[in-house]
Formats: sequence, structure tokens, C-alpha cells
Amino acid sequence: MRTYLVTGGAGFIGSNYIHYMFRKYGDEIKIINVDALTYAGNLENLKSIEGKQNYSFIKADICDKEAIREIFAKNDIDRVVHFAAESHVDRSIKNPEVFVRTNVLGTAVMLNCAKEAWELPDGTYKEDKKFLHVSTDEVYGSLEEDGGYFYETTPYAPHSPYSASKASSDMLVRSYMDTYHFPANITNCSNNYGPYQFPEKFIPLVINNALQGKKLPVYGDGKNVRDWLYVEDHAKAIDMVQEKGRLFETYNIGGHNEKQNIEILHIILDTLQEMLADDDPRKKLATEELITYVEDRKGHDRRYAIAPDKIKAEIGWEPETMFKEGIRRTIKWYFENEEWMKNATSGDYQKYYAEMYNAKSE
Repeated sequence: MRTYLVTGGAGFIGSNYIHYMFRKYGDEIKIINVDALTYAGNLENLKSIEGKQNYSFIKADICDKEAIREIFAKNDIDRVVHFAAESHVDRSIKNPEVFVRTNVLGTAVMLNCAKEAWELPDGTYKEDKKFLHVSTDEVYGSLEEDGGYFYETTPYAPHSPYSASKASSDMLVRSYMDTYHFPANITNCSNNYGPYQFPEKFIPLVINNALQGKKLPVYGDGKNVRDWLYVEDHAKAIDMVQEKGRLFETYNIGGHNEKQNIEILHIILDTLQEMLADDDPRKKLATEELITYVEDRKGHDRRYAIAPDKIKAEIGWEPETMFKEGIRRTIKWYFENEEWMKNATSGDYQKYYAEMYNAKSE
């Protein structure tokens, strides 16, 4: 039975990946989920599988070398899928040091512990061991509005503390591949959306606020462009890279779904109007009158767009979920999991939201 160590598995993309892997492989694999359970880590994301005998959760910080080393010592880890990261740009602008600690030091600890566990006396590695570092398209910086794409060869040009910390962690992984021939891959992905996404991120924030008749904050002129990928398509890509990808290679994972933020907002509102029953009072709340333009984010990149040519040519992956279908699935999930959203948006989130958006709109 192959054993996977998934870091950050209680987060949005990590938990979706774990669900996908169990759907695909069932009892043929074992998954160990390591998560520090910071604000965006939520074990409710994994409630339906917590009783599985081939799944276990360990609360640990990836910066805690002894804790991570012990996990490798007690388990014969075959695959590492490294999601764990601080990932919200606004938070990185407020507190950059936290991002450097988790994203850079934490990645270094993971690399060192995996290398220590897998390396043989002659400098080679145990058979069929692989480390996958999950990164972002934001490391490439910003594109012009009128064209161009991010390729694996695009020079790094991060503009926020978040993207700089992810660029740094990417470089660490590259250095281990080059220096030690460490068996790893890097994936750089576009914006994800789907079930279990923490509501500080744009799409769940808009859905949640619209259903409650709250303001829908839009940075600047709302014309910043992002490339959106349904999270299950990303999970599939990660699995395919680990099984079919060439070692030491980087693969860009993109959705071919470029849209302006304001366009996304209108699509969500239109979809809510289609899906809500006529007698549902929320239907009258979720209107364009809620749109509120706020002061633009510092260093706000104008456009992201990934060219997934390499992963399609070498591995055969391409996105399967078009945006309008994915949005309907996402909204349906939030309709069916209102308690999850209520729990996720209680307590500290309310304070954070007030600091991030209310002051700017005022």
C-alpha cells in the first residue's frame, strides 16, 4: 500500500485532493494528513473520511523539524504532496514574516526530512519516492492585458510578500533537485475555486455576502484578470504529475478560464438568480446593488494566464470543468453546506474581514 504524506490537507486544495485520491484509489493507498490547523485549516472539510482506517491526521507545524522527522521515521512515506502554505495576498501585506516562516522555512524542513528519510549511503534515493511541491502562478508576476501567457520558462517576478515567499520556496526545491538530484517536481497553478474554500477568497466571499445581502467588495476598477481552475481538475493534475511526470520538471496547471474579477462577480450573481427559488428571500438580496468598489490592493497584479501546453503534451492532462459549470457546482455545494460556511465565518474571520474590507470601503 503506497503511503502519501499530505501537508496542509485540512485546507481548501489539500482537502479536495484527499477526497479525490480516496475516490480514485479507495483502500489501495494510505494518506497521512499533516496540518497545523491555522485559521484556514478546517477538519470539517474531511469529516466524511475521518473514520477510514487508511487515513490519519497529525496536528503539526511543518516548521517543527522534530515533529516532521518523527512522521518520516514512523512511516514509510512514498509520496509527499506539499500544499501547506500561507496563501492570501492581503494577509501577506499585513504580516510578511509569517509567510516567510511557513512558506520558506517550512518547505526547507520538509525537503530536509524527506531527503534524510529517503537518501541511501551512495547519495541515490530509495526506489519510487517522490516529492511534489505545489506552487502558484503568482511567482511569475503580472502580464499585459492584451496578451501573453506564463510558461514554465517565464522568469520569476513576484510582486507581493506572498508570491515572493512562494518563489523562494520554489527555488529551494529546484536547488535540491539540482544539487542532490532529489526526486521532486514543482507545479504552478492558476486560481482555484470549488467546495471547502475559505471565505476570505474572492469567489466564496462573493457567494456568502450575496446570499446575506452584504456588500460585494471589488478592488480598484475590477478589471484584474485571473485564470480560474476548478479544484478537482487541479487534484487530478497533481496525481498525474506524480505518476507520469518527469522527475525534476516543473509543470504549469492552468484552467483556460481567463476572466476579469467584475465579470466573475456578475456570473455569480446571475447564477444565484437562476438557482434560487422565486420565493427564497435571498433572491432579492443577491443583486448588483451590492457591488462596492474599494481601494485597490497594494502591488495588485493586473493579469495572470497560464499556458498548460507542457502538462498536456507530456502527461495528457487538461481542464475538464468549464467555469459556468464549476460555479454552479460550487454554489450548489455552499447551498448544501450552510453550516460549514457559518462555522468558517465565525469568530476571528469577522474581525479580519472588518479590517480588510470595511475600512477600505469607508
